[in-house]
Amino acid sequence: MRTVLAILLVICALRPLSAQEDLRLAVPGALEKSGFAQFLVPRFVLKTGVRITRVGEDEAAQMRFTTDGRALFEGLGERWALAHEGGAGAERFADWLRSDIGLRTIESFVAPDGSRFSTQIKAAAIAPVLNYDGDPVKGEQLSLRMCGRCHVINEKNRMNGMGATPSFAVLRTLSDWDDRFATFHLRNPHPSFTQIEDITDPFDPSLPSPIVPMEMTQADLEAIVAYVSGLPPADLGDPLQTQ
Repeated sequence: MRTVLAILLVICALRPLSAQEDLRLAVPGALEKSGFAQFLVPRFVLKTGVRITRVGEDEAAQMRFTTDGRALFEGLGERWALAHEGGAGAERFADWLRSDIGLRTIESFVAPDGSRFSTQIKAAAIAPVLNYDGDPVKGEQLSLRMCGRCHVINEKNRMNGMGATPSFAVLRTLSDWDDRFATFHLRNPHPSFTQIEDITDPFDPSLPSPIVPMEMTQADLEAIVAYVSGLPPADLGDPLQTQ
């Protein structure tokens, strides 16, 4: 009986030590050199009591800052994410980084050279390489289904477009119409509800699409461009003459 009690006492004595074991955070050299990690980590520790030890980017760690994955902030010419193996401490650090106070802490850091970090992640400016070899018949169908809720596509939906939204025929009058279609997913308001397979980043879970998302492939977009290329530009009349 005494032996069992002794074992239980040892286990109870060791448990707090295990709970207080430091988390290890692997920090890339650029972040460490900037002073960012030295600024960030102590503020988290002070708020939560969860201890974190910073280690080199190639060392074993439960958490690491990386340029792969969903970005939390950007700076030093990179977009930075936090990868971790799970666990209460790591999850708490990840949640803190995404919290208002964590975001404000990131934004408040200023490196000795004046560099700053931003939590306002800019969409990657990726434009698909398009050609006009798509199927224009399919392009018309896709245009009416995907774009017709806002734009007038042709006579088939001329009464259904939104008044402030230019029709496809008006867009066709622009000298850079093809570039506008190729990069439409980067032009407001489209980024908030558009997903192009292998082109756009997934929606941020905290910022879901405000309407039913418009999901397409690059082939779908090429079909739409092929259809639009065959549309006659709208007749907007002669430009105004001034004297």
